[in-house]
Amino acid sequence: MDEIGHIKENLSRALEGPAWHGPALMELLRGVSAEQAAAHPIQGAHSIWEIVLHCIAWHRAVTKRLQGEIIELEGEADWPPVKARDERAWQDCLGELNQSTQELLMELDSFTVQRLDDMAPGKDYSYSVMLHGLVGHDLYHAGQIALLKKGV
Repeated sequence: MDEIGHIKENLSRALEGPAWHGPALMELLRGVSAEQAAAHPIQGAHSIWEIVLHCIAWHRAVTKRLQGEIIELEGEADWPPVKARDERAWQDCLGELNQSTQELLMELDSFTVQRLDDMAPGKDYSYSVMLHGLVGHDLYHAGQIALLKKGV
């Protein structure tokens, strides 16, 4: 397996599992209701729902960067607000998380190993650093979600 294959495997494991460290993001979200997702059990912390929207935003941003687009996420682009708080909206959000990940993985299908050391558009780091960083980003937020679930 080449490096792109390893990155794709790690992204998939971070989202769906099996992950060696513990539950993957989707495993943690299984059974979480809209009410639980929207709750703020820790004062000043983001909700589970807000974290999921943030992860979606970054999956899409990285996909666009792989396509050569210079993109920065600030404010609501980085932390999109929860607009509707009902069960249907929550299920739609989970579907978007899966879709954003699948779109990223499909984009990686056409990305070559030779480009991994190229600089990401508008950045001072490589595509490799960005992609490995995204895996860490998803896992970091999965840990936050695990703690929030205990406080809900």
